Amino acid sequence: MNNTLKVLVSGTGFAGQGHTDAFRAVGAEVVGIVGRTPSVVEDVAKKMNIPYFGTDWQQALKDCQPDIVSIATPGGAHYDAITQAIEFGCHVFSDKPLTVDGDLAKKLYELAKAKHVKTAFASSFRYMPCIIHAKQLVAEGLIGQPTEAEFISHFNLERDIPFGWSHRKEDGGGRLNNNFTHMMSIATSVIGENILSLIGEVRDDLGKAPIVEGVHNFKTRRDHIPKDLNDPNLKWGDSNVEWSYTVLAKLDSEFATQPVSVLFKHGGLNPRFNEDHIVFYGTKGAIYIKGHYGMGPLYIWDEDKTWKELPLPQAIIEDQPKIEGDTERNWQYLAREFTKDIKGEDFKAYQSFKEGSLYQQLIDLIRKNNNWTDVSQLQ
Repeated sequence: MNNTLKVLVSGTGFAGQGHTDAFRAVGAEVVGIVGRTPSVVEDVAKKMNIPYFGTDWQQALKDCQPDIVSIATPGGAHYDAITQAIEFGCHVFSDKPLTVDGDLAKKLYELAKAKHVKTAFASSFRYMPCIIHAKQLVAEGLIGQPTEAEFISHFNLERDIPFGWSHRKEDGGGRLNNNFTHMMSIATSVIGENILSLIGEVRDDLGKAPIVEGVHNFKTRRDHIPKDLNDPNLKWGDSNVEWSYTVLAKLDSEFATQPVSVLFKHGGLNPRFNEDHIVFYGTKGAIYIKGHYGMGPLYIWDEDKTWKELPLPQAIIEDQPKIEGDTERNWQYLAREFTKDIKGEDFKAYQSFKEGSLYQQLIDLIRKNNNWTDVSQLQ
């Protein structure tokens, strides 16, 4: 009996092709791919040797009879496709954000539970090797009781990147959807999954971006920045979503007697001066990881009162998929554990639509931006 899982992919860009590679690497069969543009989906299918391709999602579900669907499109296109897949009885692997708002995300989570399908939510930088290492160190008590953490990132994104889904709230754009989801996932992985409270603010400091035809791959959009931004024939689109945010949260932790305070600070357009970083502070020491998503290396401050770099444990190295690219490796890690779970094999815990729904509801609260206390009368 053939127990190979069949996968249908939605999306033809960087994520769609990355999901395809990830599922193939863990032994699944990618039986089809669906995209918006006929010529693009055909080209991708032929390039990647995917036997079925088309633009009609519901027809593809019927024709391919997949066990799993992999959703690799911008968040604004997720709800209908995921709903149809769940109704069809498919397990669902979805990139972030889950949807464009918390209400729709909650509906997907509840529908998946009602239909008894498994779900995977790809806020997947929690599977970075240095993050897994930090989680082990905190659990071992190396820094004592965790007290606070900080997540600092300045991406220095080009203001003239062509206008697209990332500029539009209704399409799943914004830095909360596409950065904060990863950051919160990392924080909860290391400190504890129970988020007690949060406040935050957002800022749309972009304004507008040039409209350019022919941009099909998120990773190559910089190649399409117009050479002459003063061209009078150039059209512009208005951004309506945040490019920077500041969030404070309190997380419950089994390793601490008090809630752990966490600062998330992201400037999408701000120039980077020093390394982006993640730090976990405790009563006896601290853990510092270079890089906004915990790329590494990892340093420890312990009783010697000095920072020292710690090598990755061999067990973590051996457990990581052997592939270049942090994003691609994390997708494969998640796909591996997800397919193991579906097959009834032993697996490591992974995030599902439970977290995807929660994060979307948190993002709605942060975007309301109504946490300020007016102190003008004190002046």
